[in-house]
Amino acid sequence: MSTSKSKVLALKKKVVSQAAAKNKVDNADAAQVETSLVHSEPAPQASTSTDHEATPAKQVLQKVVQPPAHSKVRPLKRAAPVAAKLSGAVSQEVSAPVDLPAAEPVKASVVGKEKKRSKRAELPKAMTPAVESQLESNLAKQPPRALKSPIRIFQIYFEAWQRELLDPAFYPLDNSRGSSELMEFAVFEQLQKNAATEGATLWGALSWRFGEKTGMLGSDWVKQILDHPGYDVYFCNPHTHNEAIFHNMWLQGETSHPNFVEIVKAFFQAAGLDDKEIMSIHPSGIYSAANYFVATPAFWARFIPYVRKVLVTADKKLPPMVRDVLHSKVADDKGLHGGATYIPFIVERLFGLFMRTEGKDLKGYKIALPERERELNVHLKLLREMKDVAHRTQSAWLAACWVNYRNLYLSQTNTKAWCDKYLRAITPTEVRFV
Repeated sequence: MSTSKSKVLALKKKVVSQAAAKNKVDNADAAQVETSLVHSEPAPQASTSTDHEATPAKQVLQKVVQPPAHSKVRPLKRAAPVAAKLSGAVSQEVSAPVDLPAAEPVKASVVGKEKKRSKRAELPKAMTPAVESQLESNLAKQPPRALKSPIRIFQIYFEAWQRELLDPAFYPLDNSRGSSELMEFAVFEQLQKNAATEGATLWGALSWRFGEKTGMLGSDWVKQILDHPGYDVYFCNPHTHNEAIFHNMWLQGETSHPNFVEIVKAFFQAAGLDDKEIMSIHPSGIYSAANYFVATPAFWARFIPYVRKVLVTADKKLPPMVRDVLHSKVADDKGLHGGATYIPFIVERLFGLFMRTEGKDLKGYKIALPERERELNVHLKLLREMKDVAHRTQSAWLAACWVNYRNLYLSQTNTKAWCDKYLRAITPTEVRFV
């Protein structure tokens, strides 16, 4: 028992100390110029005529809107494609944005016997919050006419200036009063119970950064769904380069959130999940990020309870100090996610595990993102293909070759300090496949 307690104390101290220190490694990486390994790739070619023949010609604007001075949102990294005019009758019929209610304050609590402890701002003692109150009652009684559409895709925004970047093919969803640490997942829970999704064959809620992250118009996203009917869930991965250089999204999280892998291992053990998932090689076809899902009611009826069950079980069984870290803002040490805790970063990565376990009979379709694919250099394309072939053939030898090539690539495109900090942590010593 004393050994277990000492490990917990060490983990807590390690995470807090890393978050408090300035992240000089990542700042150095941002300023570094890529080496000749990356620049050996020729400039990406423009799309062929076949791409244009697939959809009617449309006027598309590339828009960048800088957040106002008082905004807490980080600036856009890319321009977002915006249709010059509203396309389709659906978006023209929307009479009002869907509105989310103000969030109820989360009561700090722990499972079992309550103990009084000194308050620490960086380590709030809070369990995973219950779903917030229902959406506005007037929406439930009389939703907009357009919500009778069989495919209902909502677009979440928080600040008024973000409306300029919303896609006319989606329904505006005002979440300015939401404050749940579950973030998008809390919206999913609310929409599932609301009249706004009743009768829909497919529905989902995407972020206001959808255009910037995917490089797609909402109408093109919907067209992909219509062109590939019969699936339970449609998803994508806006960060395609991760498919080439990481074993899986759990290990990718180690480079973005302090001690992510160690926290996730404790979470998996408490939730009763197989932690082999964390160190295994995953094929690129199941990579997903940003909670960009559009799915059937049958999918949501199983996925939402699955995630909720995992969260509740982990909260009950985690040691109190590890639970405090899990629900702390230490996870967002770079300040890129509005002070998010570890919870939303774990939840968005549970999708792939769910689809391979409790949802294995559900059919998923991954929507390709042409603009993001064009950004991949020749090495990333080869690395992704090599890893996928290794997974498909279950070849440990080819997987080892991929790791060596990947490590060489990362050593050429990152600083020595970055490699010293992360490379060993994201490289399992044993080859495993999911």
